[in-house]
Amino acid sequence: MKREFIIGIDLGGTNCRLALVDEGGQVLDGRRFSSRGYERGRDLIERLVSECRNLIEGADNQGARVSAVGAGVPGLVDAQGQVVTAPNLGFLNGIPFAQDLAERLKLPVAAMNDANAIAWGEKIWGAGKDLHSSLTVTLGTGVGGGLILADRLWIGVDGSAGEFGHINVEPEGPPCGCGSRGCLEQYSSATGILRSVRAALGAGQASCLAKLEPEALTSAEVGRAARNEDALAVEVLQDAGRRLGQALAGVANLLNLDGVVICGGVAESLDLLLPSLQEELFRRAFERPARRLQIVAGTLGDNAGILGAALFGSKPDVVWAA
Repeated sequence: MKREFIIGIDLGGTNCRLALVDEGGQVLDGRRFSSRGYERGRDLIERLVSECRNLIEGADNQGARVSAVGAGVPGLVDAQGQVVTAPNLGFLNGIPFAQDLAERLKLPVAAMNDANAIAWGEKIWGAGKDLHSSLTVTLGTGVGGGLILADRLWIGVDGSAGEFGHINVEPEGPPCGCGSRGCLEQYSSATGILRSVRAALGAGQASCLAKLEPEALTSAEVGRAARNEDALAVEVLQDAGRRLGQALAGVANLLNLDGVVICGGVAESLDLLLPSLQEELFRRAFERPARRLQIVAGTLGDNAGILGAALFGSKPDVVWAA
């Protein structure tokens, strides 16, 4: 009997990663390319088709077969795998993502929100295994959320549940790609953190980060500067943590979850975010749900989205909709 693989696709606002995944969660033949610079959604689909075909050929060469494809896509994805809206990749809006891939690859394709894919990966194989009800928060180009309730992925009536990054934390704050203003994403994502750093540098605040070339300024560099006690970096990360705590307080009161799993590039600085996050959480939330809420870092790293998407591709019934 041939070994069987699922292709897992993790499409983010900056990069796309995809790989073969076996039934034990082993990730093989990983590939990566930039998800930016495309004028049309169809152009990105063409690139994905090409990369998937390369993976299928690689599986064939091993005497194995690819049986399905699962994809995590940034934005609201409906039950048919169509992208309703993608604030950070607007060229995908209205694209029948799963259908287009399925027709080209002649394979079953299931698509879901990228943060939901990460949440499901962490639930089955990562930091969320022992959390029956949890929120996975992705801190990357944007801020995403995936909600696990009673060990199932909850997507709501229209598939939009878990959009944690678009909780408002500042009514007159910066405009957001979703059309609102002052969303959490504008403060606690990598993009938001860098915006805050650039604004402070532009206002003349001293920092070692001013020595970096613009393209070298990343959220990881901000974290390193904060560990070296750079005042600007510390201040920006404290504010990012405080905004997270503000948003999580409402979640804690509303849902009384077991925990929160923090993933994404900014999660590398979770220990620097936690003090202000927890201070704000306990200041705003009821004591009991706030104390119950475990805040942990994801353990699957860059593979979380690929693994969750592959799991969804193999068993789409894990989703619990209203």
